[in-house]
Amino acid sequence: MTLHGRSADTISPVDVTRLLDRGLSAHPDEIAVVSTKNSWTWRQLDKASDRYAAHLHALGIRRGDRVASLMPNRDALVIHYLGCLKAGFIAVPLNYRYMAPEIDHALSLTRAKVLLAHVERDADLAASAEVPKLPLGVIRYGAGEGDDSFEAMLEKQAPDVDLPKPAASDPAIIFFTSGSTAKPKGVTHTFETIGWILATLVAGYEVTPKDIILSASSMSHIGSFMHAFMILANGSKVVLPRQFDTDEALWLLRHHAPTIFLMLPSALFGVVRHPDAKHEDFASVRLCISGGDKVAAELEREFERLAGIPIDECYGMSEIGISNMNPPSGINKPGSVGPANVGYDLSIRDDDGNEVDADVDGRMWVKSPANMIGYWDNPAATAETIVDDWLDTGDVVRADGDGYVWFRARKKQIIIHDASNISPQEVEESLVEHPAVANAGAVGVHDLIHGENVWAYVELVDAAEPPTAQQLIAFSRERVGYKAPEVIVFLDDMPMNATGKTDRVMLKRWAAERHDAETAS
Repeated sequence: MTLHGRSADTISPVDVTRLLDRGLSAHPDEIAVVSTKNSWTWRQLDKASDRYAAHLHALGIRRGDRVASLMPNRDALVIHYLGCLKAGFIAVPLNYRYMAPEIDHALSLTRAKVLLAHVERDADLAASAEVPKLPLGVIRYGAGEGDDSFEAMLEKQAPDVDLPKPAASDPAIIFFTSGSTAKPKGVTHTFETIGWILATLVAGYEVTPKDIILSASSMSHIGSFMHAFMILANGSKVVLPRQFDTDEALWLLRHHAPTIFLMLPSALFGVVRHPDAKHEDFASVRLCISGGDKVAAELEREFERLAGIPIDECYGMSEIGISNMNPPSGINKPGSVGPANVGYDLSIRDDDGNEVDADVDGRMWVKSPANMIGYWDNPAATAETIVDDWLDTGDVVRADGDGYVWFRARKKQIIIHDASNISPQEVEESLVEHPAVANAGAVGVHDLIHGENVWAYVELVDAAEPPTAQQLIAFSRERVGYKAPEVIVFLDDMPMNATGKTDRVMLKRWAAERHDAETAS
């Protein structure tokens, strides 16, 4: 079955090197970005990002060099992205929850020249093997003083440099995502593909100059980045949360009256169930975006009961942007991720590559000018994922007779916790580092709030002193942070499949049966 969104011929890609032009032209001294601490006009944002780009150039950064960041949601991160886009530097955002081994993998793979990092991560950077090797060191945010601080770069007079405009086909940004293997891959987008992502969102969400977005998730991920930057490209205002707790979200809703509200399902549950949340808090919101694949039916019901509007579910990946959404002015089918977005073609196929009929499960392939160009420095993985310009999402979906897509399952065995991809192998490797662990298997178990929780099955070394489950969880958390398991189950013998690998299918079935039994009791 092939599904077509409205043709990309009806829109044009955003020129992300001149992303602020519309706001600068229409209202240069109005607010472009606001948080609980700061606000920036279009003119201020433009000058700050120009100055930042010039200082990076003075450090020795040139077009095509990688500039990494390890930052929480701050206006500094917006300035960082804008400066890199203007100058042709390749932005490399790192998940702010990364631990030292993950930071090292990202820096080593991309061969970044410099890292912008919040000072609260100094201890983790001190434990890194790659940070001391950075050719141009670390730009520290939050230090308050010192020539190496981000704040000092904005305060100092910028050198007079003529920054060359990058080509549309140049790489612009590398987002990291976990697949079915242990190491995250670098999803590489060009200036053109990022421009197409923003243009398809503006068209699909029917964005107007009057829209204001509250994008309540991390801008180190593509989800929040592309939603916030589509609004800036449209000349509209971004409300930027510094944290993602329910109190801050409600305060921002009440004080800034956003028309578009983006939040991950787990955090949105907290807002909906907050004892002080009222219907009036959502009076300005015309569109609530949540998901990435599927939103729990209970969250759908609770949100609509409180806010009076449905959640607009969508489907997206770092590799493609947002390929599906329930159209704001069309039919919103709760539980569906919607039809194909503007500029996207979808093909739903069986494992032999043949297209399936309506109401039949199949794997979704995507073709769009917004698709990534590949995985950074990983041609083998790129060739496996992109075939004849079609990108294999690896996800199983079903389309109904109206062309609305219903998410069914992840073909790959990644665990989706709070919309973050967690590799089972990465969790397993963190556990088998323990001297008492002989083997480990990790699986995802359905959770209403978080999507899936991580359960790990562990086989111990016979002669070793057995650790407790809590000791193993703490041991794993030191190595992989938020990816560590919530539950440990001890086994005498680990089940193996026909190829001699840990049988995660068997473990997942055991975990589901145990979870169901515990829930019923």
